[in-house]
Amino acid sequence: MWPGPVAKGQNYVRVCGSLCMGVLQPDHFFFTDLHCLPWLINVSESQGPGTVLQSFPLNCSSYIPTLKLLYVQPPTTFFNPPSLTRWKGSYVVQLTLSSSARLDALAVNHYELQLQLTCGNQTVKGPLSVNVHQDPDHIQCTGRFVSPAGEVIKVPETVTPGARLYTLLLPGLELQGAQMNITSAQDPPHFPGPFSINRQGWLQAPPQGLKGQAEKIFQLQILVNFGPSRSCRGTLIVEVLPAPSSQVTFLEQNQNITIPEDLVPGSMVAQVQARGFDIRYEILLPVPCPLFSIGRADGVVRTTAPLDLAGATGAAITTLQVKAFERLQPWASDELHLTVNVTPVNRWPPRCLPALLVTQIPETAPVGTMLSTFSCADPDSPGSTLDYQLRFHSPPGLSSFCLSDRILEVNATLDCDTPGACFQHRASILVLDGGQPLMTTEVPVLVLVTPVNEFSPACVPRTFRVREDAGPRTLLGSVVGMDMDYPHDNIEYYISGGSATFAVDRLSGEVHLLGPLDYEQLRLYKLTVLVTDYSQDKDPTHHRSGSCTITIEVEDVNDHAPECEPPFQELTIHASPSRRMEVTKVSCRVPQEPQRLAFSYSIVGGNSQSRFSLQGAVLVYNDLMLGPPWPEQPHTYELLICVADAGPSIPHLSTTATIIVHLVPWRASTAATSTHRATVPSMMTPLLVTDTEALWQPEPWFVVVLTVTSALLLLALGWFFSRLLRGSAQGLQAPSKPAQALLLNSIQGTEGSTEGFMEAPRMETSQAPSSIMSLQHFDGRAQDSRESPSSQTILHLDPLSLLFPSQYLLLPPGIHHLLFP
Repeated sequence: MWPGPVAKGQNYVRVCGSLCMGVLQPDHFFFTDLHCLPWLINVSESQGPGTVLQSFPLNCSSYIPTLKLLYVQPPTTFFNPPSLTRWKGSYVVQLTLSSSARLDALAVNHYELQLQLTCGNQTVKGPLSVNVHQDPDHIQCTGRFVSPAGEVIKVPETVTPGARLYTLLLPGLELQGAQMNITSAQDPPHFPGPFSINRQGWLQAPPQGLKGQAEKIFQLQILVNFGPSRSCRGTLIVEVLPAPSSQVTFLEQNQNITIPEDLVPGSMVAQVQARGFDIRYEILLPVPCPLFSIGRADGVVRTTAPLDLAGATGAAITTLQVKAFERLQPWASDELHLTVNVTPVNRWPPRCLPALLVTQIPETAPVGTMLSTFSCADPDSPGSTLDYQLRFHSPPGLSSFCLSDRILEVNATLDCDTPGACFQHRASILVLDGGQPLMTTEVPVLVLVTPVNEFSPACVPRTFRVREDAGPRTLLGSVVGMDMDYPHDNIEYYISGGSATFAVDRLSGEVHLLGPLDYEQLRLYKLTVLVTDYSQDKDPTHHRSGSCTITIEVEDVNDHAPECEPPFQELTIHASPSRRMEVTKVSCRVPQEPQRLAFSYSIVGGNSQSRFSLQGAVLVYNDLMLGPPWPEQPHTYELLICVADAGPSIPHLSTTATIIVHLVPWRASTAATSTHRATVPSMMTPLLVTDTEALWQPEPWFVVVLTVTSALLLLALGWFFSRLLRGSAQGLQAPSKPAQALLLNSIQGTEGSTEGFMEAPRMETSQAPSSIMSLQHFDGRAQDSRESPSSQTILHLDPLSLLFPSQYLLLPPGIHHLLFP
């Protein structure tokens, strides 16, 4: 049932007479507050397991709602968790009794269920009160009365004849007019007289009393009849005890107890104690007593309902008249007055809006900047003054913020350039009311301080030195950049304008060499290095930059060998014994480095008999008759002069100059002057060979494959030629000796004397190495045979003489050509 017109944005639900307000949003309805509860449900004690106690609709269309039963007071398992069933676009909530439910209004007549409803991210809690009332038509024979052992009653033998010994309490017994009879036999001499029981369930002593029946036990079978086909049976066992000698008295009289109103049902209020034998307790006044009950055996007074001063009339002060009596002698009793004072309790903590303060500010925010505001109120006493306390959690002990009249403000400079200084501040505002007990509410505060890029990066000018022969990827040094913003030194490095010779690492600032250097072409480089910061501002595109100049000095390295002009000389000298003379001067320089003039000279080859020496760059001929005998024939020396730079630069490079000296002895020169026949012009023409080698460094696997392939090829060629030569040698073995004779006769028939031909090997043996060296420096110029003034002689060789490579042919001085048929 709806209460009528509702305001826009609100909706109402009425459940069991209680009105609950909710907020109606476009997609779902949910309860914003359940403080209109407790709901009140009245249920009869006759209801059994599975009974539906309450059913009501719930609208939560955009989410799947959940309804939980948090707890029950007093604790019991009589109630099932609430069930949710979807029906026609909404949900139906049902609360039912569990299979163990046994409601008894005389034992507990009030239960309080705490419920929690969740719809999406909205969660509310509220109580549900269940009152259990007696059902006149519900009669149960329960307890020990109907058990096989029966109910045991102990009475003294001095009990008054006809006195009430026991009261059979059955639910609804007084309203049903039940008939109760003792069906067991009570014949003497076992019974002194018959026991009786009336319609109220009172078991009365025999008219003769029980004097002298001590230590006897009487078993009585009781039949309770409620009408046609409605009855139950039970057993009462009466045990007669000797007469006690004590009196019943309370240890304390007229007690005053003060308790708070927030005690849940079943809470202990006080405990009364009386002195006596087998004492029982009961509340005489008020009757009925809806708020309190007393334990019959232990005398503990407990609450049976919520002590709500606003809803329960007369709950502030309750005076209980308590009676203590002996179970076997109810007339032996004592009474006391127990006054229970219920004091109001501060039940609700302050409520604040918003419940969570989250904000962010830049680190450059000035002192006094307002961050956030909030408001709080006390539901227990609206309009009361509340106390506020600001507490810092992370980082602790800082007072970067302050609270002024519920306004959170900046209290100090927020400098975030120190590691761990800020960026996130966690605090809380503690709100306290003035009630008893003191209730508090804590409002979490989270302040995010965003960084601001305030400072430009900078770097220190540096000077690096590098050898001109340094290879690519050589590390020259590092550029050190600095930035005061946090995180510090988040810098990237670049070379302004780019460079093909040098590169700087973007993150580390290391300067590497990329291309070759030449000291003679460029000795000094100046590079401008740009430093740019990053990730130091809330805006990732906001950067600052700076620059510095680095100087790179190229160190000179000796990388050019000397060059001699000319690199090849051929001279003829006429020398006489015991004479020393200058032959020539070696002229060398480094064209790329004309300032380098220090060289060292040494003869490294061709100086047989040590006839020549060097005095600096001057070649000197020495003949002091200290060596071998003076040669009688002209002699040619091919001298190799090693010229190396002698400066401090390393490595020391060198070159080799070739000087061919034709030495004409004094006798030979005289004969040449007179006859001109002994003068033999040199047939050697100098050759300057320039060899440029390109360095190729293949991969290791390629070298291995090439080596294996070459070895296999050589083995195959060796096998092939060995087979070929073996076959040729077998075919030519017979005519080998005539061929040798024919070759010898042909040589002897040529022009010139045989004696000169035979002496040639002896004269030229010592010059063989020199002749071989001269072939290495042949300048490549063609030599015309017609230029020689001497006559030309042709030697004819038979083809068979060429089949034996082990035979060496020595040509006499007059033979210049070999003709092969």
